[in-house]
Amino acid sequence: MITRRKFVQTSLLLSGGLLIRPTSAATSLTSASTANDWFMPDESEPHTRTWMAFGASQAIWGKKLLPEVQRNLALIARTIAQFEPVSMLVRKSDYALARKLVGASVTLVIAPMDDLWMRDTGAVFVVTEKGDKAAIKFNFNGWGNKQEHTQDMHIASFVATQAATKILSTKLVLEGGGIEVDGQGTAIITESCVLNANRNPGISKVSCEAELKRLLGLEKIIWLPGIKGKDITDGHTDFYARFAKPGVVVAGYDADPQSFDHAVTKKHLNILKTATDANGKRLHVVVIEGPATIRPTYESNDFAAGYINFYVCNGAVIAPEFGDKKADNAAKTKLQTLFPNRKIVQLNIDGIAAGGGGIHCTTQQEPKI
Repeated sequence: MITRRKFVQTSLLLSGGLLIRPTSAATSLTSASTANDWFMPDESEPHTRTWMAFGASQAIWGKKLLPEVQRNLALIARTIAQFEPVSMLVRKSDYALARKLVGASVTLVIAPMDDLWMRDTGAVFVVTEKGDKAAIKFNFNGWGNKQEHTQDMHIASFVATQAATKILSTKLVLEGGGIEVDGQGTAIITESCVLNANRNPGISKVSCEAELKRLLGLEKIIWLPGIKGKDITDGHTDFYARFAKPGVVVAGYDADPQSFDHAVTKKHLNILKTATDANGKRLHVVVIEGPATIRPTYESNDFAAGYINFYVCNGAVIAPEFGDKKADNAAKTKLQTLFPNRKIVQLNIDGIAAGGGGIHCTTQQEPKI
């Protein structure tokens, strides 16, 4: 089974489906000049809607896990739909099942796709102070050609068309899960993902940073090292650190010394606790440790048992729970303190977690202007 936590190369790969990427640091990343007035809002700013994808398939998820993953996707969609509109992409062949599972509260949009990870395949929306909106197409390449993506590589453009927004082009290759912003000029990004040769070969850190600043309206990027080769994403930011609001970061810590994430999360905390934002202010870092135990039903070596991959929607924070009552309650209490004016809703998403993903990975917000 191909999951976000396991590398399985599929027909190495997709001979006709790869996008052209720059091959040297001298290559310009900018496809077209644009005024630097676009910016990516913080996730907690008002949304027009949430985009999702009912894209799990037996070929990727396996016969046993697929039904639970589909139920998890529907549960997430129905829950978010209590707070804001949800548009969910679905294959024509899965439409009847999706409609049965999500009910009438979710808008279904027929589209071809390979998988369910809208955070990574979908458009990253940016806005201007004047009220303009655009969608960035970050040239999804299957997390560095690790998974079939001949259909998912077009999802960003499809979503942009559905949202009736212009597309901002770039030659940079990355995924939305690798980007975390405070909406006021600061971003947290992992080097292991964006500065990886499987996405952006030959691109210098300086060139990459300049292009990200242009596209996302950034003044400062806090780079975390992340970790390559341990999960399919090469260490996305949204499993390690999230902004609760400008100046306040929620960070994960893996307390298990035997875990590959133990040392890197410790290093991340040291960086974040001494970092300053675009305004020169020291970050306040709140740590949420993962659960000590999980439910055994879908336990796997790929299971992503962490609370950092929550999703902030209008009026609520949608977060996971893993059956460890003490850890689940502690996470909920901290999130409620961090988001006092939002309802904290915890969901059992064990099927998706067994594939190495989380709630945030399945969603992409479209900001309201």
